[in-house]
Amino acid sequence: MNEPFARQVRTQVARKLKARTDGTRVVPFGLGMMGLIGWSVSAPTVLGAALGLWLDRHHPGGHSWTLALLVGGLAVGCWTAWRWVARAMADLQRSDHDESR
Repeated sequence: MNEPFARQVRTQVARKLKARTDGTRVVPFGLGMMGLIGWSVSAPTVLGAALGLWLDRHHPGGHSWTLALLVGGLAVGCWTAWRWVARAMADLQRSDHDESR
């Protein structure tokens, strides 16, 4: 039998069995992760917009600090969320690899 394919099947079966036994813990963890990702995007966006509003009031100029810092905060938040998701996926793959041995 094709060894890499067999290893993938074993890994998927082990993951499904683990999900069945740990099912009660997975849902709250997933909801918590969604909340964490949501806050990691929304908090820098709102803080950037608030700082931009303050700068626009106290240092008016030819460009909008609010818009610039809102976009900057959104970019920082999306980058932070991407890092969280990438780290969680790496941990999941690492645990799958360790369980398949």
